[in-house]
Amino acid sequence: MTAEDLTVISDALGPDVEITEQYGRVLATVPPEHWVDTLTAARDELGADFLDWLTAVDELEAGYLVAAFVASTEDRGPGRLAKAQGLIVRTRVAKDAEQGARLDTAIGVYRGAAWHERETFEMFGIAFAGHEDLKPLLLPDGFEGHPLRKDFVLASRVAKAWPGAKEPGESEHTAASPGRRRMLPPGVPGEEWLKPYAAEQPGPKPPPSEAPRTSEAPRPSETPRPSEAPRPSEAPRPSEAPRPSETQPPSETPRPSEAPRSSEGEHPPETPRSSEAPPSSEGAE
Repeated sequence: MTAEDLTVISDALGPDVEITEQYGRVLATVPPEHWVDTLTAARDELGADFLDWLTAVDELEAGYLVAAFVASTEDRGPGRLAKAQGLIVRTRVAKDAEQGARLDTAIGVYRGAAWHERETFEMFGIAFAGHEDLKPLLLPDGFEGHPLRKDFVLASRVAKAWPGAKEPGESEHTAASPGRRRMLPPGVPGEEWLKPYAAEQPGPKPPPSEAPRTSEAPRPSETPRPSEAPRPSEAPRPSEAPRPSETQPPSETPRPSEAPRSSEGEHPPETPRSSEAPPSSEGAE
């Protein structure tokens, strides 16, 4: 925004408002007693008809910084906010040990602030005067404390080690010195917070003395396994009888030589007859 635009916003919100610009956003810081009046002027004089969010920041001794972002949904013309243009209205609420932090509710200006104020009350413990329904919004029933306060003890960090690979203050290049006190994670109190609790607890019971163990009897030496009898050498297989060669046809018996045939017309020679016996002498007589 230009310097002329900042002057227009300052004139519209009143002389008690400090106007600055940071990271492209207009910041309007007001005292707590002018909180509701400044939001009303932003809606009526500048055309900021939409409340985007409302929350707080715990700044320890400086108190709580409550901030709300309001914007315009239309182009309102010269001397007013353009479409989607807005500003952050913020105030600082002191921490009161007796009455607690209190601030007037903005429900009369923006009805949507009811949910945001319930969450801020639940997380920081800031009571909004005039809000009729400041009941828990996100936390379960019976939850004690306000988690976004910086003095809220993170009991899980006491019971469980830091889940990161490195402790706070350590890096990958420099190992932690064993003699140096290691930094505690955010929200974890020192050892003095546990001393009163440890004093109330009874000391640990000494463990009962264990009876001396009797010397165990020596284990009998394992009986050696009988040596396995050597397997009988396999009897040699009988040599297979040679396969008979393919049966050959028996040789034909030679035919007896035939007697030579005589030529035709010729008679075969007669076999010689044995010599006749000579006639006896009796017959001669």
